Amino acid sequence: MKDLNCLHHITLCTGDAQEDYDFHTGTLGLRSVKKTLLYDGKVPIYHFYYANALGDASAIVTSFPMRHTGLKGRRGSNQIRTLMLSIPEGSSAYWLKRLAERGIEAAADEKMGEKRVLFTHPCGIPYALVEVADDERPGWDQNGVPLEAAIHGMHGIEVSVRDRDVMDDFVQQAWSCDRNIDEGDTVRFSMGAGGTGTLIDVVSEPDRHQGTWTFAEGIIHHCAFDIDSLELQQEYRAYVEGMGYTDISEVKDRGYFDSVYVRSPGGALFEATVSKPEGWAVDEAADRIGEQIMISPQFEQDREQILDVIGRISY
Repeated sequence: MKDLNCLHHITLCTGDAQEDYDFHTGTLGLRSVKKTLLYDGKVPIYHFYYANALGDASAIVTSFPMRHTGLKGRRGSNQIRTLMLSIPEGSSAYWLKRLAERGIEAAADEKMGEKRVLFTHPCGIPYALVEVADDERPGWDQNGVPLEAAIHGMHGIEVSVRDRDVMDDFVQQAWSCDRNIDEGDTVRFSMGAGGTGTLIDVVSEPDRHQGTWTFAEGIIHHCAFDIDSLELQQEYRAYVEGMGYTDISEVKDRGYFDSVYVRSPGGALFEATVSKPEGWAVDEAADRIGEQIMISPQFEQDREQILDVIGRISY
């Protein structure tokens, strides 16, 4: 089955909430499309959503600021290790200068024939800005980054594994992907129409220690992939489970989309996601998305106490 179209969103476990918000909206110039809470567990944790101008599937970066919990993660193998974001062709110099001005160490690099800018989130998660020609997803130019340099969305992810063979089999046979490029210790896969926003780079690191899988500061928790409908999602879930990948969840309503999660044999947590028809306007006016902190109904009566615990942010 080849029902997954592209990346949908990625979810990071970061540190301080204000620091994370300022980094994504201020430094990277992304649009805030939703501020809400993590749906799982009993400890209140922010869930921030950042994106391009339209909040498109494949352009969404989400975060769980974890600093107040005291939980620290370990980056390692069997885990998503790098978030790659698409920037316009020729804009690397702009980003090297912008990041340096904000005290963030960055370096130019090239891999898979692509020019990149490498740096890390303040909590240590690796990022790569990748130059992409003719990315039609609209950038956001309201947070200080001009359109000619604005981030268009996700380019792809790098997944670190100890055994690449079992992960290669999974992404091709169960996860809608085609094999594209081999370069050193990395194999690139794409899904759907291919190109930017559809890429999974599987990196062999057999001697690297095991990374954290739980919610904890400093790691990438999971990556979600877009699928067209709830009916296709159920068929796809049955297909993956029928292959023997039984560490797969039932459908979970995440407010703005419905999700099924599977633990891949390479360790990374993947998600097949169906966006709600209303998109980000489920609980806010379409022209005001991301402006308020939206607390799910079961917690609304405790709003003030929750904000005291997780920290109030300026935005």
